[in-house]
Amino acid sequence: MSSASSSATRETRVLVATHGHCLDGLLSATLFTRLLRHVESSRTLRFAYRPCGYGPGENGVPEAALVGDVNAVLDYRYSSSPKLDWYFDHHASAFPTDADRASYAARAASGLVHFDSSYGSCTKLIADVSAKRFDLDPAPFADLIHWADLIDAARFPNAAMPVEKRAAPLRLMAVVERYGNEEFISRWVPRLLEEPFLLASDSAEVRELYEPLGADQDRFVELVKRHARCEGPVVLVDLGDSLLEAAPKFVTYALYPESLYSVVLTRSSSKCKISVGYNPWAPRERRHDISAICERFGGGGHPVVGAASTKADELDRARAIAAEIVAELAS
Repeated sequence: MSSASSSATRETRVLVATHGHCLDGLLSATLFTRLLRHVESSRTLRFAYRPCGYGPGENGVPEAALVGDVNAVLDYRYSSSPKLDWYFDHHASAFPTDADRASYAARAASGLVHFDSSYGSCTKLIADVSAKRFDLDPAPFADLIHWADLIDAARFPNAAMPVEKRAAPLRLMAVVERYGNEEFISRWVPRLLEEPFLLASDSAEVRELYEPLGADQDRFVELVKRHARCEGPVVLVDLGDSLLEAAPKFVTYALYPESLYSVVLTRSSSKCKISVGYNPWAPRERRHDISAICERFGGGGHPVVGAASTKADELDRARAIAAEIVAELAS
């Protein structure tokens, strides 16, 4: 076999680094995989997926982790590494430094890097770019795109909907938030490319995995009721004395519909997390940029929701950060 023939048949290794334990991260990886198969239809692609988190000190994908022939970062902080080929994100805190922002601007003309903080989800951004720039019809994935955007932008009609989780995609959301590691993403991306989204969301696997999570949420609601206290327009929930590997979202808004913001402190085996959010159903308008507040403590997010974290043994520091954020939001 000639070297040219050998080169033509060699697999192209694709590394997809995406937001882990996040439904938008999983669905972004799904649509990006579809896009790259479309763009590189003449090549044999072998995908590997790396989930990325926002724990203490995690400010981006380490350059050493970009091991593919093609490397993509999705729904996560930008990397100025020359190894980066594709990028999609919608977080206001996407660029850790001014140098990263300048690097992105220099690459923008390539058509392979895309950032737009006006999008509710990274999935929808990938879908729109795929259609407009690469003529890839999003219609077969309309349900997947709709639910990604609804969930990540919290466009629910009320707070009860994401808490009760009667819709199957919301149960999948909870499952991904708990189990969305490398193995899970690697199994589910091919599945979501082949199986209708609503059918996959209501599969036996999701129902089985969700059952204990539903019970956990019931216990979480009781914890919130016992530990929440109102500081003016802010609901502060300090759960640092309990060990929680996951914290269901939107519970404070369902319990305290008149609140403007929530600050929830949780502690897991790996970190203390301060989750900050604006109540989408609040009777008053938001006056603070939550992503900017969280960035000051090493975190980030969106203007309406964000988080910061400390090491698991830094509970006192996490409590001090939570108190400072509450004071600012209440002012």
